[in-house]
Amino acid sequence: MIAQIARRIDIRPLRRDASMPDRQRPPQTRHGFYVLLLLPALLLLVGLLATPAVYIVWLSFQKSTLGQEPAFVGLANYAALIADSGFWRAVWNTFAVVNVIVYGELAFGLAVAVLLRRVEMGRKLIIAAIIAPYAITESSGIVMWRFMMEPDVGIASRLLDGVGLVLPWDSEPWAGLALACLIAIWHHMPFTFLILYAALLSVPKETQEAAAIDGATAWQRFWRVEVPIIMPAILVAILFRYIFAIRLFGEVWLLTRGGPARLTEVLAIYLYRETFQYRNFGLASAAGVCMLLLSLLIALPYLYRMAKEVRRDA
Repeated sequence: MIAQIARRIDIRPLRRDASMPDRQRPPQTRHGFYVLLLLPALLLLVGLLATPAVYIVWLSFQKSTLGQEPAFVGLANYAALIADSGFWRAVWNTFAVVNVIVYGELAFGLAVAVLLRRVEMGRKLIIAAIIAPYAITESSGIVMWRFMMEPDVGIASRLLDGVGLVLPWDSEPWAGLALACLIAIWHHMPFTFLILYAALLSVPKETQEAAAIDGATAWQRFWRVEVPIIMPAILVAILFRYIFAIRLFGEVWLLTRGGPARLTEVLAIYLYRETFQYRNFGLASAAGVCMLLLSLLIALPYLYRMAKEVRRDA
């Protein structure tokens, strides 16, 4: 019966015509064409990034200053860095400040994102107020904070004095670095907040409801259900902020210029002084290479964790 019906309606197996183009996958010739289209942009990117990087690495093995030809000195610049107490002080200051900034932004941004997720009225206005500091230029924001924190005359300084709090940022190194951290967190927290807020909004409500039905508390639902889901976003936020925070310059330079007695210097200011004040280009290049290696050292654990998250979700 089925065979007779098939013969009547002329059912034939669908055969792929050899002349029919494969729309699912472009031909290999098109791949080559796309590469040719991207080649100028790739060459420009390599020229703008790789060429200066290679030159800096080469210059770190030279003794170079204004008016003199570079002379090869091997690892002498790196040995000078290791023997320089100012360099190690800058490394320690950078390490401390960067960790305070990154994890301060993470904690504050995550807390604001969690609280804002439950707000219904005026949410857009609140989000606009949160991201407003990100629209202010870095130098303008720092100058504004410095004016407010001026001892005896600044508005914020007077308010702190009124409650018995004193932040001698202009004379105490720890206070200057603390104020730099506060300004950096205020200015860059919106970046971390937006990443975490978007990740929290993507958490399935069914998962939260299932955990609540199983008797999990609000803290257990957040820590054991939501945090593992948004962990890739947390890692991305931490990684990007580490990369940018390790180049911290403006907050410290416009507040203390590395003083007093260079006790608040960070690596970027150390590099700046060696380059533009002392004209020691070889030593400055070695310091730049060390900054790059430090960035890679910090980024590797997070890149490894991100790769594990991607493989697990695949």
